[in-house]
Amino acid sequence: MSHSTQSLAYVRKEMIEQQPAPRSQVGFTRWARENLFSGWFNTLLTLVSLFVIYKMLAATLPWVFGGVWNAESLDQCRTILNERYGDTHYACWAVIRERWNQLLYGFYPESQYWRANLAFVLMLASLAPVLFDKLPRKMLYLTMAFPFLLVWLVWGGTIWGVLSVAVGFVLAGVAFKIVDRFGSMALSAIAAVVVAVVWWLFIGPSVVDGLNSVAPLGHLQEVQSRDLGGFMICVIIGISGIALSLPIGIVLALGRQSDLFIVKTICVGFIEFIRGVPLITLLFTASLLLNYFLPPGTTFDLTLRVIIMVTLFSSAYMAEVIRGGLAALPKGQYEAADALGLDYWKSQRLIIMPQALKISIPGIVNTFIGLFKDTTLVMFIGIYDMLGLSNAIRANAAWNGIYWELFIFIGLVFWICCFAMSRYSQWLERKLRTDHR
Repeated sequence: MSHSTQSLAYVRKEMIEQQPAPRSQVGFTRWARENLFSGWFNTLLTLVSLFVIYKMLAATLPWVFGGVWNAESLDQCRTILNERYGDTHYACWAVIRERWNQLLYGFYPESQYWRANLAFVLMLASLAPVLFDKLPRKMLYLTMAFPFLLVWLVWGGTIWGVLSVAVGFVLAGVAFKIVDRFGSMALSAIAAVVVAVVWWLFIGPSVVDGLNSVAPLGHLQEVQSRDLGGFMICVIIGISGIALSLPIGIVLALGRQSDLFIVKTICVGFIEFIRGVPLITLLFTASLLLNYFLPPGTTFDLTLRVIIMVTLFSSAYMAEVIRGGLAALPKGQYEAADALGLDYWKSQRLIIMPQALKISIPGIVNTFIGLFKDTTLVMFIGIYDMLGLSNAIRANAAWNGIYWELFIFIGLVFWICCFAMSRYSQWLERKLRTDHR
């Protein structure tokens, strides 16, 4: 009994309150010890890296934040810096303050900036329901209407022209639906193309001329393509190429896997040819050589030619990205589609392609980012994008000799756009992840 009584004395009647974890095991301290100072070699690398970062910031931050924003020329900027610091080795941000509108809008009429701003806002609003599925689906009507609103707002003229193009697409859709009830998918597609081409080439122009003579509705000041430039032309070419290259790339990827010899040969030949030719070569072809293959007197807008070439170039790479996604799917997914009795197009639309696109998201967004950055190549064919305008600004006697400030501003604008696309890609991957976690 005495032994039992002594044992009971060691049984705790109350629980001890939970104690906080040691500081060395939580928070930044633990993270730093595990990632930066986990061993002598990592500690050495961390200290060397911190020293290099310190030296870079010590040299860069004063140059950035000690710059001048109010000046009308580089000489005046240097005079202010010399009076302030006794040295001119500081940034002259006055060139950005003086020429920001030219870098963003090119030679677009200043009184019409509201049109470019409205088009940009509508672009964001039209992309929202495509990027985020929780938004009202009725916003997709704005998405479908935006391409026509973009042309009308940016280039001007009456609204009848863009409405005529929209009517062509509507008639093509109606023709596709009607023929699809009695014929195959291929016959329906041919009928849709024929109806749209007949309307655009023969009927639509006469109707537009008649409406313009009677009631020139929504007439805006016309702006020529040569006046477009800066960040605006990069956005127009980039968004157009992104929106068009994805569906074309899907068709090319499916065509490359087709059992039809002619279809497969055409798709493989197109993809390999485009991938084997630099984009700058295609842009020079669009700028200089394409007119030789058109009938005499034919005018073909340069911006439209560039959009076509950029789209074709990107679609070839997009096709290979999507083909990789199709190849990564297990064979059982194709067998499941066949077991459900679905035809080829329904199986692709409902089962195969959604999974392939989900797998291909990193490659697709990477292609989009590359396409957007490649829009700067248009300066070599006479279109003044941001880089082209930076050369024009530096050619002015007032700003001759300035470099870093312009290139930093241009790089920052492109980095913001590309970083946003990258972050959205990562968010979408996490959202669509269906594996076990």
